[in-house]
Amino acid sequence: MKARHKRFTLLAAGLAGLGLATALVLNALENNMSYFFDASQVVQGEAPAGHVFRLGGLVKPGSLQRGEELTVRFIVTDNAEEVPVAYTGILPDLFDEGQGVIAQGRLGSDGAFVAEEVLAKHDENYMAPEVAASMKQQHVEGVQNMAPEAMVQ
Repeated sequence: MKARHKRFTLLAAGLAGLGLATALVLNALENNMSYFFDASQVVQGEAPAGHVFRLGGLVKPGSLQRGEELTVRFIVTDNAEEVPVAYTGILPDLFDEGQGVIAQGRLGSDGAFVAEEVLAKHDENYMAPEVAASMKQQHVEGVQNMAPEAMVQ
């Protein structure tokens, strides 16, 4: 084999290895990504079925129901639509009705959101930027008048 053919073979093998490594990295990133959706988008079917995503909004007042063991059911709303959520685990200390929340999980077969993780706000002025932007799009009166510095940390 000539030197030219050896270099070409080595270059082709290197490119194939680089392509394989890139494909594996992109696949790993895609599997670990979780997109954010508000209640209206979930109700309209924009959320991926069978894939983990984040649901954000406000916990509807009066919707919190504690079941057997550590199962909790509540409703997340963006003041336009509502999505029932089921979570088994210990809720954050700051979790409360009428407060902002982000739940990570997937849609169940019954249309309810099955949360694997629940995140609550950290003080009375904080609202996750995604939730604030989503609710602004829905033209929620209270959020429109909120100061921008109160929407982010």
